[in-house]
Amino acid sequence: MRARTLILFVVAILLAGSTAMLVRSWLVQQRTVEAEAAPMPPPPVQKSVLVARSAIPRGQILKPTDLAWQAWPDGGLDHAYIQKGAKAIEDLAGWVARDPFGPGEPITEPKIVAPGSRGFLAAVLRPGMRAVSVPVTRTSGISGFVFPGDQVDILTTHALALPTSGGKSDSVQHQASETVLHDIRVLAVDQKLDSKGGEAIVAQTATLEVTPKQSEVIAVASDMGKLSLSLRSLVTPPGEAAVADSADNTGSGTFTLDSEVSRLLPNPLTQKDNPGADVVTVLHGTSKSESTTGSQPASRGL
Repeated sequence: MRARTLILFVVAILLAGSTAMLVRSWLVQQRTVEAEAAPMPPPPVQKSVLVARSAIPRGQILKPTDLAWQAWPDGGLDHAYIQKGAKAIEDLAGWVARDPFGPGEPITEPKIVAPGSRGFLAAVLRPGMRAVSVPVTRTSGISGFVFPGDQVDILTTHALALPTSGGKSDSVQHQASETVLHDIRVLAVDQKLDSKGGEAIVAQTATLEVTPKQSEVIAVASDMGKLSLSLRSLVTPPGEAAVADSADNTGSGTFTLDSEVSRLLPNPLTQKDNPGADVVTVLHGTSKSESTTGSQPASRGL
């Protein structure tokens, strides 16, 4: 009996162990199936904030190339940061930095000023500079493609009374155009992009940053004739000579007469029409001599 009981006991233990192993294997399989069927948790939302690509000094007019989106940790987000989706980079073009930004520093609205807002000109003007507005048209304003931050030259077209041939006291009215200011920064223009067609609505005025002397030049030039803006390239060609004779960039422009545009008009600056125009008198002690310099070129520095 003892042997039979012992054998039954061993068999019972083996059956219980096998059953336990089968149950455990089945439970593991069920958990695996449930885990595979469960939906994956959504990935964490990556938040991006607007930062400065490089150092932005105070008073700089912002351009899209000055800004960029950068991923930012949730723990370091501030409510003043501009997050992606709230604004587009193009929306901030033309704004001005009220305070300086370092490279990679988040852009915050309290530290920038929108065009037309109170304090815009005070923030964008550099020390010692003045803001002057000039009227522009579709032609004089380059068809609406002058924007804040661009550099322009200022031209004036006006009537000019020049003496007639033969040295007579009579004079003839001519039209002349000349560049009176160089490399002037545009602060603001009263234009915007039409959201329907994406076409520029031409501005009526352009506000420029000038020195006190340059503001006087603009005031006189606007009374003399019509003002026009000439957009400058962002890159100056190598070897291009400086066009300014003074810190105010005045008095060194070129000019063009109507006779240089139309061959039907006589050139009043040639020696034939004005005998004394090309004669230079040289005084050396008590002696005096005269020499002829030749005709006026088509475009020369003043």
